[in-house]
Parts: sequence; C-alpha cells; structure tokens
Amino acid sequence: MHILITSSLHFSLLLLLLSSNGSSGFSSMGPISASFGQNGFFCAIDASGKQEVLCWAKNTSSISSSSSTTSSAYISNIPPMAALSGGEGFLCGVLANTSQAFCWSSNSSSGTDLVPSVFKTTAYSHIAAGKNHVCALRGSYYSDYDSGSVDCWDILRSGNNTLSSVKSMIFYNEYVSTLVLKHVVSGEGFSCGGVRDGGVVCWGPNSASLGVSNVTENFTVFASTKDSLCGILDVSGKVKCWGISNDSNLVPPVGIRFVSLAAGANHFCGIREDNHGVECWGSFNFSSVPKNSGFMAIASSDFTTCGIRENDLVLDCWFANSSPADYDPPLELCSPGLCTPGACEVGEFAFSASMLNEPGLTSLCVRKDLKICSPCGANCSEGFFLSSPCTDNADRVCTACSLCQSSSCWDVCGLQSVKERHWHQFPRLLLIVSCSAAGLLLLIISWCFLPCVFTGRTEEGSNKQFKSCIGKPELDTDAAADSLPPLTSTCPGVAQVFRLSELKDATNGFKEFNELGRGSYGFVYKAVLADGRQVAVKRANAATIIHTNIRDFEMDLQILCSIRHTNIVNLLGYCLEMGERLLVYEFMPHGTLHDHLHGGFSPLNWSLRLKISMQAAKGLEYLHKETNPPIVHRDFKTSNVLLDSDWGARIADFGLLTSNDRDVSGAIKSDLYSFGIVLLEIVSGRKAYDREYMPPGIIEWALPLIKHGKAAAIIDRNVALPRNVEPLLRLADIAELCIRENPSERPTMSEVVTWLEKIVKESLIL
Repeated sequence: MHILITSSLHFSLLLLLLSSNGSSGFSSMGPISASFGQNGFFCAIDASGKQEVLCWAKNTSSISSSSSTTSSAYISNIPPMAALSGGEGFLCGVLANTSQAFCWSSNSSSGTDLVPSVFKTTAYSHIAAGKNHVCALRGSYYSDYDSGSVDCWDILRSGNNTLSSVKSMIFYNEYVSTLVLKHVVSGEGFSCGGVRDGGVVCWGPNSASLGVSNVTENFTVFASTKDSLCGILDVSGKVKCWGISNDSNLVPPVGIRFVSLAAGANHFCGIREDNHGVECWGSFNFSSVPKNSGFMAIASSDFTTCGIRENDLVLDCWFANSSPADYDPPLELCSPGLCTPGACEVGEFAFSASMLNEPGLTSLCVRKDLKICSPCGANCSEGFFLSSPCTDNADRVCTACSLCQSSSCWDVCGLQSVKERHWHQFPRLLLIVSCSAAGLLLLIISWCFLPCVFTGRTEEGSNKQFKSCIGKPELDTDAAADSLPPLTSTCPGVAQVFRLSELKDATNGFKEFNELGRGSYGFVYKAVLADGRQVAVKRANAATIIHTNIRDFEMDLQILCSIRHTNIVNLLGYCLEMGERLLVYEFMPHGTLHDHLHGGFSPLNWSLRLKISMQAAKGLEYLHKETNPPIVHRDFKTSNVLLDSDWGARIADFGLLTSNDRDVSGAIKSDLYSFGIVLLEIVSGRKAYDREYMPPGIIEWALPLIKHGKAAAIIDRNVALPRNVEPLLRLADIAELCIRENPSERPTMSEVVTWLEKIVKESLIL
C-alpha cells in the first residue's frame, strides 16, 4: 500500500509559520530528544524509575523537571514522560500517567503547556514535533489497542518569540484522518507516518517535495532534516531516504543495518544493529563521533548529537562545527528506551534495572507491568570479542581481547594466525633437531619453550616475557591456569591467599541473597569461611577486569596489604584464579553510614554521629599522611563509611585509587570537599542530592544558611535535639570550611581531626 497526499490549504499561513530563521532536524520520539534553533535544548528521561525528565541547554547545567523553579532553572514543572520529541525551540512528550500530550519551550519557566485546549484531554500513543507543528496518534500509550488516527496543531510565534498553539488546518487532511498509523514523524512543512497495513503516508504543503511514491515497505522508525526524510526498513534494517537528491552527502551508508535514527540540520546519525556504534552522514565533523562505545538511543539538534551509552547509560555528546563546551550533558543515568507493555520481540531483550548496580532500583518504569525492550547487539567494537550472546533478559556481552583465552575468540582478536604460524613451524623444527647428535637437548628445550609460546597472547602496547620454562613461569597474563595458584604471594605474611573454591563455598556460589552491596568495582558478598570467620568478599566485575591489567592490580594489592588502621576496613586476603579478582575484607556487621542516615536502618544518636565524624576523619588522615605513596580516596561518601561491631567508623572502597597525580596535595583537597558533604549529611540527615527537596543539592541548600548564621536550621529534626546544640553548629562550620570553592582555603585533614577530637572531648551530648 502506498499513499502520497499533498495539501496547499492556507499556504500563506504556512509561510508565516516558517518565517523564523534557522534550519532544523527532527526525529521520531524516544527517551532522548532535542529542540532546534537558537533556543535549542536537550531533554532525556532519567533512569530513576520515575520517568522524570532531565533537560540541559547550551552552556547550562542539568535541570530536573520535578523541581520547582529556582534561579538556575530555565525549565521546570515538567511532569514525568513516557516519550519525547523535539521541534524548533520546544519539546513535546506523552505523559507517563495519562498518555496525554504535553509541550513546553525553552523560555517557558513555568512549564506552560503548548497543547491546544481541544486536544488536552486526548490520549496519544505516538507524538512527533516538527519545525512549527506537532502531529500525534490517538490512543493510550500503554494499551495494545489504539486508533492510530492523527491530530495536528500549529506552534505560533509572536514577535518576542513567545510560543502558543492552535488546532492546525494546514496539516489536516480528511483522508489521512481515516487511516490507522503506527508511528509518525514531522519535519518542516510536512508529516509522514507508517500505515499499519503497510506503506507510508505523507501530508502537509511541503510533502510533495519529498518524492515519496510507490512505497510498499514497512519501516520501524523515521527521522527528517528540514527537507528530507529517512526511515529504517523493517526487515533488512537498511536506511531508505527521500528528498536527498539535492545533497549527495545525505546518501545513507551502504550495507549497514540500523536500529535507530536521528537527524540534525544537515546530517543524519544512526545506531548500528551489530555493535550499537554510531554512524553519521551529511555535513558533519565525523572525527568527533565516538568510536569505542555503543549507544541505546540518540538525538540530534542543529549541530550537536547526544546519546545514551549502552555500557553505563551515561549521556555523551558530539559536535559538528560547535564547541564541546556548548552542550555539556549532566552526569546522570538515563533511560535506555521507552517503557512499553507486552513481550519483547525477536532480536530484543528486556532491560533489567539490576544491570545498573544501583541499590534500591528495581524498575526503570513507573509501573511494574512495563518493560524496556532494547535491540540486541550481534557484535562488539574493535578490541572486544563476543563472550555471551543476547538473551531474553540481557544483551550480548563483549569482553576485551586481552582476556581472550580460547580458540573461540582468536579470529576476532587477530590471534589465530600467530598460533597457526607456531604450529606450522613445529614439524620443520623436529626435522632439524633429528639431524644432529645435539638434537635431543634442543628438542627438550623446544618442548619446554613451545607450550609457553602457545599460551601467550599478543596485546597492544606490551610484549609478553618468559623468564623461565623450568619451574614456575612468570607470565604477564590476566588469568592463571585453572589448576595453578596465584603467580606470586603479593602480601606474604599479611594477607591470606584464598582458593576460588573456598570463596565460592563461603558465599554459597556468589548467590544474590549473600549480596551486601554493589559498586563500580563489582559486587560485595557476605561470606562465612570454613573456620567460622565472617568476611566480606569483593568480586571484580568484567568492566573492572577489562580496564585494569593484572600488573597494575598486583601493585595496588601490595599497597592495600600495607594498610592497617583501626578506622580502615582492612584487607584480609585475595584470590586471583581463573581470571577472577577477589578481595577479602573484614566484615562490618552494622552496615554503612548511608544505611543509617538514609536507608531506613536504626537512626544514629548525636553522640554516635560525632564519634563517626571524628573516626572517619582519622581514617582519611591516615591515608593522606601515613601511607607511602599518599592515597587519595576520590570517592568518599556515606556509603563508603562502614560501621564495625563496636559502631566504629571504617573507611572502605579506596582500593585501586592510589594517586599518581603530580599535585597530590591538590587531589587530597578533593577528599576534604567530599568529607564536608558527608558532615552536612550527618548534621542534617539529608542526602547529598535529593530531588524530593529544593534545591536538591545539599550544598546549595545548607551553605547559604550556614554563612548567614542559621546553621541551626539544617539540624536533623528526626533525632531528638541535644541539650547543647553548639557541637552540631561547630560541625556545620567545619563542613563549610571543607567545601570552600577555592581548594587552598580548605583545611588539612589533620586540622579537621584536631577540631573534631576537641568537639567530641568537650561535648556534653549524652
């Protein structure tokens, strides 16, 4: 079925609507979208499970839509969204709770809705913003059944660039309104949609210039520049375009299958099906496109494209003819796709919140019956091999070639030819050896040497060294043989070398019910050793193993072994078998400071809070002054302050973070800043960042009060106030010194320890 419908109704009005300067690019709706033109900005749905919207603009920081208006916010009061789509200077979305449409602009500080009143109560399943108009498909977003009929409205601009909206007559077509569409995209003066029964329909005064005719295929997604349209074919995954005859640069790449498209002013970008890498074509600075990371979703403005990375869901942006500083995305996790009902299709997997290793996060959607179906990857980026295929509940797993240990990855990692060459030369070696009386000795040496060669691997930037084949081999490899113990005793007499089998037994096979927590390093499990000791076992994840070679790990391990302090979680042992990297620590039975301040554990009284503050400071002082080289924690926070059986504070998770900076003192000052934030949390009971409050950042909230002599206003009211609040006010004063913007104005940790010791000693708090 193919349909092309053109309308010239009210063409003079259209010219008025399109009279603003600047060109635009538009895309189908998704979890991230961009508006265009001089007032362009980006928005994305976050991964908190609430489907809230994060927005950022040129030379501005992130803004949370759930926040009330502040001096730094240019967009606020945006309700949770199911999907987003951008036009010129405005964005539209489908509301997560009602499926109704909602549109807002960059200069709309109160979040004014740019949906005409006649459409405000209508539920929509799909929405697409064009340059100066919006089209949406009727039907509940979360329903399997929807009508698919289309409503359109115009976005009008006044002289001061204030936006308003009216029901569109230009984009109304009686025949189109009778069709059932499955998705829609809007451009400059046209909209197009995929017909549920097959084919493509376009309408609007500029639709004829696209040249869409005799189209019978089905498409999964569309995107458009100001005067061209591209779509991804449903079966082949290839890109087909219209309206590109005047610009040969817009011809899509040949032979590449895509799963997603975005368009800028004069370019397209797409996510590849095989490795989820990004390919861009058109007038674009291709050198800035990321080459070593895959993406779940992307969106383009005039000169900038931003995407949600697949490995960590962090935002990344690249630029065409603009500075990277123009659009600095927030360092927050964003939704990898749209929340939908029903089962995922073939070639997709259901994204699980557990993949993010975020404690307490069970779902990325506002409703438990919804899921995010993401496209499977079939291959990996250069330097990685496919170690596990895509399943119904997880994407394929890519592992660094440095960990390739079997013939299954030799081809991909370029290792097979090396091994084949050794085996090819082996018969010739035997012939030479057999022709001399001295051959026997040479043969023995060869039999010793060759297995070492065969088990070696080439690795970029390094050469493997074999010092001896008689006795224990000293191999620079990331994984010992299954039957061999660790290569060296890294911490002789200090840390115990554990076998993998005994740690598996101690953790019940690393089962989830033994989990104590998760972090960037990996998982932490509670374990009971054969001798009855309770310990905590930290197991490195694949990303940590990939990005830290074994020699660096062993060097850091030696430093960890040398650390012994009453306010540090001390290392008891380690295991380096079968590619695993396991660290065994003292077990802290009372959990973390975060658990007690924010996680629902028993609240801490003020006496304990003061003692914990002092002991944590002593732990940091030890790392800064007593270790050689000095250790900078770099990630000091309440979840890294653990409480032992006596409720003593112990610092954790500083491992593998030794400072190599030339300016160690400067790096140490960053720990002071983090310590100041923790002090504010201890005094106030508030999280460092909490969207339930305004402002959400604890520094922005507490610092003005402290500076104006109103520190008493930040004291935690959920704990009975002591008879004497002076020690708590002094704690707030110390926090203010630690978080000063100029690092040179911050105290040393030794000074902080002295002050806190005096407060604890003189305190009258019982």
